[in-house]
Amino acid sequence: MLPGFGPRRVLLMSDLGMPLIARGPDIARKAVLAKHICWFVGATITYNVIEAIIALSEGARASSTALIGFGLDSVIEVSSAAAVAWQFSGRDPEKREKTALLIIAFSFFALALYVTVDSIRGLLGVGEARHSPIGITLAAASSAVMPVLSWAQRRAGRELGSASAVADSKQTLLCTYLSAVLLVGLLLNSLFGLSWADPIAALVIAAIAVKEGLNAWKGDTCCPSPVPLSAAGADCSCCHD
Repeated sequence: MLPGFGPRRVLLMSDLGMPLIARGPDIARKAVLAKHICWFVGATITYNVIEAIIALSEGARASSTALIGFGLDSVIEVSSAAAVAWQFSGRDPEKREKTALLIIAFSFFALALYVTVDSIRGLLGVGEARHSPIGITLAAASSAVMPVLSWAQRRAGRELGSASAVADSKQTLLCTYLSAVLLVGLLLNSLFGLSWADPIAALVIAAIAVKEGLNAWKGDTCCPSPVPLSAAGADCSCCHD
């Protein structure tokens, strides 16, 4: 320390009022992230195919419109994940980004439309569902699995700067909410006979789906630019890991 002077301090760009610019991943890291996203998407597709088969068959057996709707949601989720898989299967995924986002947006809208119609039918008392232990088990399993897949894909998508990967992770997260809604609805119906709880909650999910669909349509999925893992969640409140 020099006489008469305080401790030496390194001036940062932020000290000068200049914004910090996050550097994106290098080419090698991008390749790794793209491969990870493909793994997550593949896992999502595989799980949702199994989920759809179980939900649709059990929904038909138990006359449960909620389970059938959940199964169709799984089909929509597969289409969204397939769009991202198609994007990253090309040599230049960025060129396919816009098309993938449009597919994801339409997936959100289709999901919102079906959930809304299904909820209205439920409120009108169409199709009284029977007790479904298989449906309850499936909803509980999905509530545990889907958040992990969503978080992993969102984290990789944010670091890579892929808006479509982030948007698809939100589709997966929405599936988590639907799983929780389905679980609560099936339990309330089985334990207390409250058949109206599920469609009311599902209407809220439909509204969220419309919002996320509009964001995907506009390419506004929050944090689409490359974000280093060390800064993940620091500057983007809507995409916390």
